[in-house]
Amino acid sequence: MTEKIYSSASEALEGLTFDGMSVMAGGFGLCGIPENLISALRDSGVQNITAISNNAGVDGFGLGLLLETRQIKKMISSYVGENKEFERQYLAGELELEFNPQGTMAERIRAGGAGIPGFYTKTGVGTVIAEGKPVREFNDETYIMETGLTCDVALIKAWRGDTQGNLQFKDTARNFNPIMATAGKVTIVEVDELVEVGTFDPNFIHTPGIYVQRLVQAKCEKRIEKVTTRGPRPVEGDA
Repeated sequence: MTEKIYSSASEALEGLTFDGMSVMAGGFGLCGIPENLISALRDSGVQNITAISNNAGVDGFGLGLLLETRQIKKMISSYVGENKEFERQYLAGELELEFNPQGTMAERIRAGGAGIPGFYTKTGVGTVIAEGKPVREFNDETYIMETGLTCDVALIKAWRGDTQGNLQFKDTARNFNPIMATAGKVTIVEVDELVEVGTFDPNFIHTPGIYVQRLVQAKCEKRIEKVTTRGPRPVEGDA
């Protein structure tokens, strides 16, 4: 074991939480969510969190847990359509929301992790997204400036990690996790499997351990979104 390994999610968060902190949480829908770290963050009692995540979780799971306990002050997201408590708080004026087009949000996080303070994009030109943002012309095209995103703590879910924090993600659970891992002042990762250094082929390491400060092995619920469809259309003449 190394100094990066912690015995529990709550121990991995120890000394890092404070009221008003900003937190990135990986995941897309129900896939690749650092659910144990989010639960530990809820149990820490920290307040007024700015949460940066593609979506706002669902009721009773993921970031939805922090919404239920009113620990989130502001969400920076691209999709929030699966959480009734989020809807209630936002419509009641109890929760701040900063919407981002999904590609813009991904690039803001990538830029933040790369030390890029801002960039220009055509996405959102002429819409409410552009309000209050600097505008420039490049090659007779209009662009708006977006800023890079960083956070105090990044909560990441990976498939496998070694004791130095080198990570591998599995399939679509990779999603926002690798770029968020680069954008946190402190990055904490929960993994399904913890292995020794040298287990991974260096060519197949998705996130190098230099970005990871704390690591915990934890079991995940791994929820699956269910597709709901209409039944077959009745054929004319059927009884």
